[in-house]
Amino acid sequence: MFTLETAATAAYVVAALLFILALAGLSKHETSRAGNTFGIAGMAVALIATIALALARHIEPLGLALLLLAMVIGAAIGLWRAKIVEMTGMPELIALLHSFVGLAAVLVGWNGYLYVEGDPGGSEAAALAGDGMLGIHSAEVVIGVFIGAVTFTGSIVANLKLSARIKSAPMMLPGKNILNVGALVVFTVLTVWFVIDPQLWLLIVVTVLALLLGWHLVASIGGGDMPVVVSMLNSYSGWAAAASGFLLGNDLLIITGALVGSSGAYLSYIMCKAMNRSFLSVIAGGFGMESPGAGADVDYGEHREINAEGVAELLSSASSVIITPGYGMAVAQAQYGVADLTRKLRERGVNVRFGIHPVAGRLPGHMNVLLAEAKVPYDIVLEMDEINDDFADTDVVLVIGANDTVNPAASEDPGSPIAGMPVLTVWNANNVIVFKRSMASGYAGVQNPLFFRENTQMLFGDAKDRVDAINAALSVAEKV
Repeated sequence: MFTLETAATAAYVVAALLFILALAGLSKHETSRAGNTFGIAGMAVALIATIALALARHIEPLGLALLLLAMVIGAAIGLWRAKIVEMTGMPELIALLHSFVGLAAVLVGWNGYLYVEGDPGGSEAAALAGDGMLGIHSAEVVIGVFIGAVTFTGSIVANLKLSARIKSAPMMLPGKNILNVGALVVFTVLTVWFVIDPQLWLLIVVTVLALLLGWHLVASIGGGDMPVVVSMLNSYSGWAAAASGFLLGNDLLIITGALVGSSGAYLSYIMCKAMNRSFLSVIAGGFGMESPGAGADVDYGEHREINAEGVAELLSSASSVIITPGYGMAVAQAQYGVADLTRKLRERGVNVRFGIHPVAGRLPGHMNVLLAEAKVPYDIVLEMDEINDDFADTDVVLVIGANDTVNPAASEDPGSPIAGMPVLTVWNANNVIVFKRSMASGYAGVQNPLFFRENTQMLFGDAKDRVDAINAALSVAEKV
C-alpha cells in the first residue's frame, strides 16, 4: 500500500544515490559541475522527504512550523554566505560548517538522552528496555556526543588558524600525546559506565572531555598540515552525522554520514601520502613538533630581485613555462591575470602548463578551483607527480604565492621540519621567478632556501599587480 511514509523512504534511496553520484562527479574537473548539481538535488529530495515523513507521523502543527522555519533560516544563511564568501575564505568557511555538523550531533545526542534515559518512566525507555535495546541506545548517545563535540571544537580551532585569528604554530603542551591517549581511555571507561548506568553527570563529563580533546587535537597541529586537518574534520563530521542517524532512526543520515566520513578519511590518507606524513600521526596531533622559526638562523646568502619588465623579457624568449600557484595567488585574486598571461604566452607559441601541489592553498583542490574559475584549460593543469620531471627542461618557472610546496629543504635538509615532504622541484628550471610580498617564511613557518638560489629572482609586491604589470609589458612588446 502506497503511503506518505513509503514515499519518503523511497525518496531517501533516491537522495542517497544522488549523493553517491555527487561524490563521483566531484572527483574530476570535467564533471565537477554535474557532481555539484547532483548534490544539490539530493539534498532537496532529502529535505522534502523529511517533511513528508514528519507529516506521515502526524507531527504537531507547532513542530512542523518550527521545522519549516529552521529550513528557511538555514537556507537564507547558506545563500548569504555563499554569495559573499571569497575563494580565499573557503577553507575557513568549510571548517566552520563542519563545526555546525558537530554541534548538531551533540544536540541530537543530548535530546536522545533527555527523551529516553532522562525519562526512565516514559514509553520510549520502556519500549527499548523491553526489546533489550536500551544499552545500545545509551552507547549511541554517548558516542554521538563525543564525536560531535570533538568535531565542533576542532573545527572552530581550524577556522581560527586558517583565518589567522590565532597562530598557525602548534600548541606544545607537556605530554600532549599522553593527554590525548588518556582522554580516549577515560572516554572508553565513561562509555561503559554510561551504558550500564546512564546518568546525567556522566554525559556532562563526556561532553566536556570531548570539547577539550577536539580543541587540543587541532591546536597541536602545525599550519603546514591544515589542509589535511580540514579534510579529517570533514570525515569527523560525516561520522557525527551517521551517529545522529542511528539515534534518529534515519537511514539517509546514516548513509550520507558514512559516505562523507569514509571519503574524507580516504582523501586525508591520500594527502598524507603526498606529504610523506604518517596518517595516524597527523590526525592525532603528532606532526608539528618543529620549533617556531626553525631554520631562521641559517645564512643562505643574498637574494636577487627583478621587475615586471624583466620577467616579461624572460617570458618573451622562453619556449616552455610552468606556473606553480599557491595561497598567495588566492589572496591577491591574481588568477584572472594569470589566465590572461597564459593566453598571451600560448598565442606566442609558448608551452605553458601549471604544476599543482596536492596541498597548495589551504584546502584540497583550492588552486584547481581558482584556475577553473578563471577559465584556464583543464588539460594544462597538472598534478605534482605529472610535472615534476619536466622542470629540468623548462625555461621559466613562475612561483606565484607558493612557499612551502616549492621548498628544496624538504628534500635536501634532513633536519628541516618539512623534511621528506614531496615538493615541486622548481629549482631545476633554468630561471625561477618568485612572486612574494616579502621574504617572510611560509604558513608552516619554515624559511625557503629557494629564494637565494643563483637561478632564482624575487618579484616583490601584490601578485595581481605584478601579473598585470607583466601583461602590460608583453602587450607593449607586441606593438613594437
